[in-house]
Amino acid sequence: MMQWGTIAIPESLTERLLINQQPVSIAQIRSGLLGLCVGDALGVPVEFSGRSTRLDDPVTGLRGWGTWNQPPGTWSDDSSLTLCLVDGLVAMGGPAQFSLQPIADRFCAWYGDNLWTARGEVFDVGGATARAINRLRSGCDPRQAGGTDERSNGNGALMRILPMAWLRSWFTGAALLDRVHGVACITHGHARSQIACGLYVWIALGLLEGRSPQEAYRWAIQSLSPIYANHPEAHHFDRLWAGDLAQQPIDTIRGSGYVVNALEAALWCLLTTDSYTAAVLQAVNLGEDTDTTAAIAGGLAGLCYGLAAIPADWLAGLARQADIVDLGDRLAAVL
Repeated sequence: MMQWGTIAIPESLTERLLINQQPVSIAQIRSGLLGLCVGDALGVPVEFSGRSTRLDDPVTGLRGWGTWNQPPGTWSDDSSLTLCLVDGLVAMGGPAQFSLQPIADRFCAWYGDNLWTARGEVFDVGGATARAINRLRSGCDPRQAGGTDERSNGNGALMRILPMAWLRSWFTGAALLDRVHGVACITHGHARSQIACGLYVWIALGLLEGRSPQEAYRWAIQSLSPIYANHPEAHHFDRLWAGDLAQQPIDTIRGSGYVVNALEAALWCLLTTDSYTAAVLQAVNLGEDTDTTAAIAGGLAGLCYGLAAIPADWLAGLARQADIVDLGDRLAAVL
């Protein structure tokens, strides 16, 4: 089964991928989307700052200006591409129409025409994503647009993959995982990025079922380790497979742009805190790729704790909040 991604899912192991196929609720979509976008906005003003800087001047709420000279509440490419993915899913209207092309088209419209930008401009884009979108604009098949070399393992697919978890009512577990791999390939075609996206979506699926963060994490690795165990890239995730990420000291956690670091850091922040606020602030204050780490963590924390757990003043200050809610509600309608 390699219709969408490049990682084969053995038919003999598909029973390991059984998932709850009940439609997700409007509340779950809102909490995940807004949780991600708020995390992103918290990190934008301090992106690329070091951990020592964050220790001296920790982020405690929405700020403005800083790294990208943007007003408070501005989100970046992390949220933009997530919203483009949702927009593409809405346009499909159902599982029979699933295709990578509507998603790819919206990525191109974001990069070239400012679709789903916070304030009408693209001010940040990862190198691998930009190269992939330029290939798409030249007519490349979306399945082949993402870079496949080892250096094409930034966090640009991981940061936008959360909405795929909401397709659990459209597809069986094996079919959903295959499509997760395919959506990753639009910008990041290396198997390592596909595995990271699969793990993240399965953790999100666990949270959607009401599991605790630790339970969702363990369920995800138990479900997916047989699928990925024999893949040459599996060893890069050894710390995750061990199941004890929460016990790792903070000095070993990197909030960098590398996909494995980003997944570990976001999950570690979720596992070592007990609220939405604590999880996203921990993610931002790790330093480095602050907006993306907080967006990845924020999506999971939003699913875990719900919309009411996101501070009201953060929601009120978020750019285009009403548009984000409307888009999420439209996705709920087609699911």
